[in-house]
Amino acid sequence: MKAILRRMNTQTTEHRILIVNDDGIHSRGIALLENIARGITDDVWVVAPDHEKSGASHSISLTNPIRMRQLGEKRYQITGTPTDCVLMAVSVFMYDAPPTVILSGINSGANLAEDISYSGTAAAAMEGTLLGIRSIALSQIRALDCQADFAPTEKYGPELVRKLIDLKQWPEGSFININFPNVAPDEITGIRLTKQGQRPPGSFSIDARIDARSQPYYWVKISYPPGNEHPGTDLHAIAAKAVSITPIKMDFSDHDWRPALDQVIA
Repeated sequence: MKAILRRMNTQTTEHRILIVNDDGIHSRGIALLENIARGITDDVWVVAPDHEKSGASHSISLTNPIRMRQLGEKRYQITGTPTDCVLMAVSVFMYDAPPTVILSGINSGANLAEDISYSGTAAAAMEGTLLGIRSIALSQIRALDCQADFAPTEKYGPELVRKLIDLKQWPEGSFININFPNVAPDEITGIRLTKQGQRPPGSFSIDARIDARSQPYYWVKISYPPGNEHPGTDLHAIAAKAVSITPIKMDFSDHDWRPALDQVIA
């Protein structure tokens, strides 16, 4: 752990990159992200779930054993969550020398606003951040009823990733969340540094159904309500067909609320 923490706030010249995702080891997005990483270094490792773990958030497999299967050199699939992938990589597969960078994604779908609290893609970056490793989450936005077109990520992703991981200073306890808009690459209006937005309530609902044996079952349905696309937010940037880059801090404390609470508990 000390070896990892010593890498904080230093510029690395030789990268050892870990690729993680929540869409599963065989997803198209992870293959594209691996190509981006190999444009930076030959030392690329892939550790990903054996099937999709979208919505897993920052969960850890505490009550179930984690099984793993090696699919090739520096390539592993596991039965756990994206957070488990990071832990397995650092503690088991890369124990001799931990990664200098974690890239999570490329997610098929948005990770904007409150999506961060549900996202397995973001959670892998969170875990890397807690371990003192520079971490970036990448997502390609798509319509909810369509497959992702990764062309915007393919065009803008390589240069962005290279620039970001080579920053001279990287604040402790922070990671970067990138979202690429669902438009043709030549329609992208630019790259914006944003803050995390918040959609109106009501993104999730329960769709109740009856199976062939007359038993009830339920799907969680996603339908993002429009609104709250305030200037400066990730939601506003994507609505303007721009790439959104949001620095996320792991400190969840509400510092603005403290003075009022001090009056209550004094």
